Amino acid sequence: MNTRNPSEDRDASQQPAKHAESAQPPASSSSSTSVRGARKRHVLVLGIGCLAIALLAAGIVPRLDARKAQAAQVAVQRELVVSTVAPKPAPATQDLLLPGSVMPWADASIYARTSGYVQQWYADIGAHVKTGQTLARIDTPELDAQLKQAQADEATAQANYRFASSTAQRWRTMLQTQSVAQQDADAKTSDAAAKLATLQAAQANVARLEELVAYQSVTAPFDGVVTVRNVQVGALVTAGGTPGLASMPGELFHIEQTNRLRVYVDVPQDDASSVTPGTAVWLTTQQYPGRRFPAAVARSANAIDPVSRTLHVEVDVDNGDGALMPGAYAQVHLALSTATPSLEVPVSALLFRPDGVTIAVMDAHDKVQLHQVSIGRDFGTYVEIATGLASTDRVINNPGDAIANGQSVRVATGSAGTPDVARAAHGGKA
Repeated sequence: MNTRNPSEDRDASQQPAKHAESAQPPASSSSSTSVRGARKRHVLVLGIGCLAIALLAAGIVPRLDARKAQAAQVAVQRELVVSTVAPKPAPATQDLLLPGSVMPWADASIYARTSGYVQQWYADIGAHVKTGQTLARIDTPELDAQLKQAQADEATAQANYRFASSTAQRWRTMLQTQSVAQQDADAKTSDAAAKLATLQAAQANVARLEELVAYQSVTAPFDGVVTVRNVQVGALVTAGGTPGLASMPGELFHIEQTNRLRVYVDVPQDDASSVTPGTAVWLTTQQYPGRRFPAAVARSANAIDPVSRTLHVEVDVDNGDGALMPGAYAQVHLALSTATPSLEVPVSALLFRPDGVTIAVMDAHDKVQLHQVSIGRDFGTYVEIATGLASTDRVINNPGDAIANGQSVRVATGSAGTPDVARAAHGGKA
């Protein structure tokens, strides 16, 4: 076992201390070193502080700017952004478009006036006929026999009247010489008068049968077009037929006059007072795109239909070229004019409130003012304002149902005064 002396341990522990004391610098060099360290620490603290201030400024300044921008944006959004339109004079003439039914100027159903068999027909459907032109002939043997019998009866009555007349004349001569009695002479005169009446009746019967025989020829009552033919050679027809009965109408021909046509339209009550015989009107059809058919208002019923609340109006149109066909559908354009047109605004500017139709306008302080108005004529995308609107008002377009009276609003940048697209939809008139 290795043992050491305690005194040696003390000497060994004291030797490093001596070496340390010998290694320490002088007192002046130690103080300068501490000053330099303090300066370094001070610079370091200042640098750290500046860096913290810079970082703090870099984070706070953008946030402050963002808050300012957000506050400005919120302030802007609190004001309602609107677009305005300027009221314009409404057009003096309005094109009222109505559906119309084209009818012939005249049409007639041709029936047989005498009974018999169809001997021949001369006009088929689509044929243009003239007044008095023969359409068909009817063979009437029974009627011919009746006419011959009536003529024979007329001849008999004529002979009886001649004999009775001469007898009465002789008796009146003998009465002058008192050769016969007055009563006998009067009897012969009365007999002659009766024979004359019988002769006249026979003559009337012959004239009636001659008229019926004349109806063997079925003729056209006016210039027109044959639209229906219901006859065949050998077919039995009866006098007058049975008009109104669908199973056996008895109609031989149907003729329509098409060189001039009638068009009937029903004008709404609001526009009825503007339709007069001098109102300009024209027709359009789908068969002829872009073509206008000049027409004229001929007459009206001068009364409102209590069921449809419309005025029945007849419009006449010349159809010399035969372009329009009876029974067709046409669009009737009535140019309704007014002497005192009001202002018009888009329909999008209207507000329908419980108290009536309202529009929103901006005053001089950009505040909303709600005006109650009354609507006049309707142009589709535009309406005429009869009352409640001035030409200098700035009307808010598409105001929204939540807009309130006195609300602050702001006009959108680049807001147009009056769109021209919608105006072109009703003729571009202002």
